[in-house]
Amino acid sequence: MSFSWNCPFCSSTQTVVPDKHTVYDHHIKFEHQAEGLMMSRMSATSCANRSCQRTSFRIQIGGATYTGSSWTFKSGSILFSQQIVPQGTAKPQPSYIPSAIVEDYTEACLIRELSPKAAATLIRRCIQGMIRDFAGISKPRLIDEIKALRKAIDDGSADRSISIESVDAIDAVRSIGNIGAHMERDINEIVEVDPGEAQALIELVEMLFDEWYSAREKRRKRLSSVLNIADDKKATKSGVVVANASVVNAMLGMPQASDSDNDVAGAD
Repeated sequence: MSFSWNCPFCSSTQTVVPDKHTVYDHHIKFEHQAEGLMMSRMSATSCANRSCQRTSFRIQIGGATYTGSSWTFKSGSILFSQQIVPQGTAKPQPSYIPSAIVEDYTEACLIRELSPKAAATLIRRCIQGMIRDFAGISKPRLIDEIKALRKAIDDGSADRSISIESVDAIDAVRSIGNIGAHMERDINEIVEVDPGEAQALIELVEMLFDEWYSAREKRRKRLSSVLNIADDKKATKSGVVVANASVVNAMLGMPQASDSDNDVAGAD
């Protein structure tokens, strides 16, 4: 059976076919087992991207049924599920994003399933760090910084990479469960959230990495390329002017300046 999947190594989206995915089940049966019949499942998925082709692994432990001849894993009664290779779901980030922000993001991805409330606290710190670093806005509370960011967009003082849509996205995520409480309290105060809410925050940060930092870097590279082309054109044009002057002088029978003449003239 094929399914859609994002590679945790290279982030490429792909359809996984049966020969790129395998599952190993093992039943767990003890006498007087409080949990009832159980099974462990390890699944492995290989990336089809030729520049990656790495294999990820996930382990699950859950309930099971036994019919007398076969065991069946009960996917609706999972007690534990975690990706073990690679650890966490953090996507590689470029060096132009501040390392402290990337470190918080990476750790949040690593602990999202084990401790979503701790992951959410780290992601709050990421958002605050980005607003302070990228937008130059620093307030006591994250919610105050978000309001100041919207005001900066309204009065035209915000960086052009910060769109009203990105601020709307921050506000939209605030409406999910307890995330709003996260943004209205002290940045280091822990508030209960579930893994889905923590994941929503992680995806918001990934969007801001792309919408803010990557967009600005792409714009910088494009501008640098244009400026380099302009400099090359100027240099070429200058060379043509000098060459044309030499041709005219030759046609008029005027003496040509030699390198030694230029050296003497320079010495004067």
